[in-house]
Amino acid sequence: MHADKFYFNISERRLFLRVLDIAFVVLGLYAVNRFFKFDYFDFSNSNSTLWISTLIIYLIIFGEIFEMYDLKVASDKYLIFRSVVITVLFTTLFYVFTPVISPILPTNRLQLAYFSLTLLFSILVNRILYIQLIFSPRFLKNILLIADADQVERLVAAIQNKSANHIVAYVSNDAIVIDGKITYIPVSDANLYEITKEKSINEIVVSSNNLKFIKTSLNNQLVALFEKGMVIRSADNFIEEETYRISETQLTPDFYNYFTFSKSHQNNLYLAFRRFMDVVFSLFGIIVFLLLIPFVFIGNLIANKGKLFYTQKRVGKGGKKFRIIKFRTMVTNAEENGAEWAQKNDCRVTAFGRILRKARIDEFPQFINVLKGEMSLIGPRPERPEFVRVLEQDLPFYAIRHVIKPGLTGWAQVMYPYAHSVEDQHKKLMYDLYYIKERNLVMDLKIVMKTISTVLFFRGT
Repeated sequence: MHADKFYFNISERRLFLRVLDIAFVVLGLYAVNRFFKFDYFDFSNSNSTLWISTLIIYLIIFGEIFEMYDLKVASDKYLIFRSVVITVLFTTLFYVFTPVISPILPTNRLQLAYFSLTLLFSILVNRILYIQLIFSPRFLKNILLIADADQVERLVAAIQNKSANHIVAYVSNDAIVIDGKITYIPVSDANLYEITKEKSINEIVVSSNNLKFIKTSLNNQLVALFEKGMVIRSADNFIEEETYRISETQLTPDFYNYFTFSKSHQNNLYLAFRRFMDVVFSLFGIIVFLLLIPFVFIGNLIANKGKLFYTQKRVGKGGKKFRIIKFRTMVTNAEENGAEWAQKNDCRVTAFGRILRKARIDEFPQFINVLKGEMSLIGPRPERPEFVRVLEQDLPFYAIRHVIKPGLTGWAQVMYPYAHSVEDQHKKLMYDLYYIKERNLVMDLKIVMKTISTVLFFRGT
């Protein structure tokens, strides 16, 4: 029993965007080559397949970096215009100056302008169609939520991804104050077959935290719907797949029933490759760090008027303490009253220090820690011992972060950049644990891409 209502889920939407961007660009270039005097990209050339492949690779890479495939960006016409323009600019620059596997630079430089404008126009046409058609409510996934009243509001907040999902009704043991568009259905009156048909439900999400209110009759209905092909998932599973973090309800004494370490933890090839990349990139990073020192020194001398570097104890793998190295960004004696959480727009951060933080330049000295093996390029951010003691008391599973090396960047940093309190650290922990559970080379590459976006858009803390 599949719902009659057709919908696109999150992964399908991202795939659509990528595939149709490529299709529109290729068709656009073919049309310009066919009907206008555009010789730079000649489809009759024997190398045209290689040229197209190279262009697609650049387009996908820069599209990821500049967030063209972020669904929140893709659904906003102003943000997507910015992303498309920047992506096309970088794609054009890298493509035209790539030797052998891209066309030879034309003598008439206007050809490059035509090329760039064709890319821009083709992608923008696709994105306008996406916003008007695919992003419209008619293609959202309709969800029925079955949960205890104490959990409904929190679950709605967690799984209501407005770019793909639409919670239309919830079955519970009590009504709560919630979005008026979401229909409440008492558990005693629930006829799931009729509800799924009337509301065109595509998927049923069942809270796996407290099932006492689900009586035998309701459970039998779920089994019957499942047998007919209805998609039924636990809330924990849904949250993981939709938000890329573990569900908070899993942090219970039976946590180990849900949480397993990624197989990459025991994969020696993966670990050796990670270490090799750590060494290679840290050597490159240290070279950049040395080149930055004169400029940061001058800026520090004028604006900060204090020591250029500072070191600070952090907790690493296995709870082992080490000292990180950073460019100083705060006023002198910033913590004369003891350790304090860094705040957004922290008054202790100098104007020059804020620039260093936004561009992540203050982190470059930590490549030394990476080379020494105290840190990795990717992993949970190392925290101070004073804060770790507090967090381990308030968040019993916080110490699991220390099963792998801390990183310069990580899943929690790119998904939830600000952490200024225990509550924020709790939210970031959900992402760190998800990374520990799922980490692999593809996920590491995704973190690198998102980190580049963070730096280029000055989203550092």
